[in-house]
Amino acid sequence: MNHKQCYLLFSRLQAQNSNPTTELQYSTPFELLVAVILSAQATDKSVNKVTANLFKVANTPADLLALGEERLKSYIKTIGLFNTKARNIIKMCDILIKQHQGVVPRQRIDLEALPGVGRKTANVILNTVFGEATIAVDTHIFRLANRTGLAVGKTVIEVEKQLLKKVPKTFQRHAHHWLILQGRYTCTARKPKCETCIIADLCEYTEKVYFAKTKT
Repeated sequence: MNHKQCYLLFSRLQAQNSNPTTELQYSTPFELLVAVILSAQATDKSVNKVTANLFKVANTPADLLALGEERLKSYIKTIGLFNTKARNIIKMCDILIKQHQGVVPRQRIDLEALPGVGRKTANVILNTVFGEATIAVDTHIFRLANRTGLAVGKTVIEVEKQLLKKVPKTFQRHAHHWLILQGRYTCTARKPKCETCIIADLCEYTEKVYFAKTKT
C-alpha cells in the first residue's frame, strides 16, 4: 500500500470517527494500566465488568496493596489468567509506590519494567494517556495490517515498525485506535464485513474481499 493509499485509508477512518479511544472504562491513568493488564487474552467487555466493581473498592496503588492479592483475585476471577494477573498487579503497585511515588511513569523503560507490562501494554499507556504516536499491535491490528497490505510482517514488532513508518504523521495520534476498532468490528478474523467496509477498495487482499462479497 503506497503513501497515497495510506493517507486515504486514514482519512476515511478519521471521517468515520474523529476522536477514537479505548473501549476500556477508566478514570485515571492507573485504572487504565490495571485494565490493560487484565485485558490480556480477555475481552474489553469482560474487563469492564470486573473493574466496575473493583475500582469502587480500590483504584490506587495503595488501595490495591491494602486489598491484597487474594481479595483482588475474588474481584477478577472471571478473567482469564487471573491468578498471574493478580500477582503482577500487586507487585506493580508496590513498585509504583516505592519507585514512582504512586504515579504511572511516562518513560517506556519504566513502564516495561513493571510486572505484567510488556511492549503492547506500554504502547497503550503511552498513546492513550500521554498522547504519544505509538501503536500497540494486538491480534486485530496484526490481522488487518497484513490482510490489507498496510503493514506486512511475520511478527508483532515487524508490523509495529512498518506502521510507524507508513502512517502519515497527521494521523499517528489516533491510528492505534482506528485500526483496533476496524479490526474488531469490520475486518474480523472469520467473516470480514468487506461489503460495508469503508476501506475495502484500498485493501490488497482481494481474494478475501471477493469471497466475503460473494457470500452475502
